[in-house]
Amino acid sequence: MGAWFEDESFWIEYAYLMFDEKRWAEVPAVIDGIEKLTSLRSPRADKASEGGAVGGAAGNSGAAGGDLSLAPAVLDACCGPGRHSLELARRGWRVTGLDLTQPYLEAARESAYAEGYDIEFVRGDVREFRRPGAYDLCLNLFTSFGYFEDRADDLAALSNFRASLKPGGALVLETIGKETAARDFVEGEWFERGGWTVCTEYGVVGAWEGLKNRWLLIREGERVDRSFVQRLYSGVEMRGILLEAGFDAVELFGGTDGRPYDEKAASLVAVARRAI
Repeated sequence: MGAWFEDESFWIEYAYLMFDEKRWAEVPAVIDGIEKLTSLRSPRADKASEGGAVGGAAGNSGAAGGDLSLAPAVLDACCGPGRHSLELARRGWRVTGLDLTQPYLEAARESAYAEGYDIEFVRGDVREFRRPGAYDLCLNLFTSFGYFEDRADDLAALSNFRASLKPGGALVLETIGKETAARDFVEGEWFERGGWTVCTEYGVVGAWEGLKNRWLLIREGERVDRSFVQRLYSGVEMRGILLEAGFDAVELFGGTDGRPYDEKAASLVAVARRAI
């Protein structure tokens, strides 16, 4: 039996909880923040600053002269149904979306096709996927880090991200920090969403090494009950493992909007850079 995150039925059953309208609506602001944090400008922003027209699919041609091969390249690792991949393509980035879940990739491809964007979507494992020096930017967003039982697998994924960056490239990783998990910890909660009654239960694993999650969905006699554990990293631990993976500099923030990683942080966001 494979790991919980390899079970496609999990992601299908809980997709509407994770990717509701609110989550799709927040994407432009997230990408705005990432471009500011990394100082990596999209071709669309460059055209706008020069007084050029912006908007329209145009075959995903955001680079100068409409040549996509000249656009900066981004790897959207654990891309899910392509929320961030699509927004990046709209801005003129050359996008590769990577995920293990085939139904998500199929949905992302359909969305890209409908909008007229040429996005590469690849089914693969971040512990194995590596394209040396291929990308200007790598993203791992929406708490898609910490799924593996062995810390060595986390390190392998980060090492692959680093190797896949061009010199001067940056990784932006967003997850739940150990500090914010402890600050906001509740044993459980109930809420209604999409016609379902949702019950969540949480528990601390070890000495705050991880957080156990149980999601129970109930609707008209239907019942879906899943549990999983996510490894937690403090800010110091996150910086340490990124440096161990070969990154040359790491900055920590409390959100993709660039707020400090302090007692008011919304999440743990690491910007790790490969030296020129």
